[in-house]
Amino acid sequence: MCAVRTYDYARLGPPPGAKVVVAGGCGGIGSAIVEGCVATGLETYVLDMQATYDAKPCPDDVTFVPMDAHEDESVQQAVADLGAKTGGILDAMINLVGAGNGPAPITELETWSWDEVISRNLRSAFLICKYTMPLLLKSGDGAVVNTASGVAYRGVKGVGSYAAAKGGLISLTKTLAVENAPTVRCNVIAPGGVTNKVKIVDGEVIGPMGLRTGVTNATIPLGRFADPEDIVPAALFLAGPSSAYMTAQVLHLSGGLVQP
Repeated sequence: MCAVRTYDYARLGPPPGAKVVVAGGCGGIGSAIVEGCVATGLETYVLDMQATYDAKPCPDDVTFVPMDAHEDESVQQAVADLGAKTGGILDAMINLVGAGNGPAPITELETWSWDEVISRNLRSAFLICKYTMPLLLKSGDGAVVNTASGVAYRGVKGVGSYAAAKGGLISLTKTLAVENAPTVRCNVIAPGGVTNKVKIVDGEVIGPMGLRTGVTNATIPLGRFADPEDIVPAALFLAGPSSAYMTAQVLHLSGGLVQP
């Protein structure tokens, strides 16, 4: 008979001292999650492009490791360097790497643009998960948190490659969850419109790729767009033991706009 798991109901995320890496931790949402990790006493590491770090450095108590998430050798080397710093163990990996290109209907989308977006969002996740998984397995109770998007569930004109990549990322995460259970849990957060990635023109969201979305405060049940800080609690929850009975799930952070 398995021992009954106990929970710390007063704590949302990983326990103090847990070793957490944030891939893409120098971006808007990533920086907010890194701040949340530091504020809750986690041993925090960041994987990101050197140029991104130079433009927006991490806090002094965070260890940065440069990585080009699109290149196999770069990810492999970065994770090897990371493992040397963590003693070969990770408790959680939160992945925010990804971006889209300019909007275009599928029939007008250039093949190179399709390939680029798939690489930025899906290939990068595959590489990061592939090489960090051995470190997570060694923890005995690891967690993967990948970042998708509500457009993987809602048909939105002009973002076919981005939506397909994020849909693939969800399927990848579910496969990882099954393959690595019960030692590592793998889940997804799916933000909707986040203020650091959108601009408002005449009350309408203009998306990160210049796309007119038709989304306004009035169409979101909670009546506003998310701030990066709104994403942090969900990411930390999925990274920590409070979500010990969750795996292969998608947690939507869209203010009620996406209702799968």
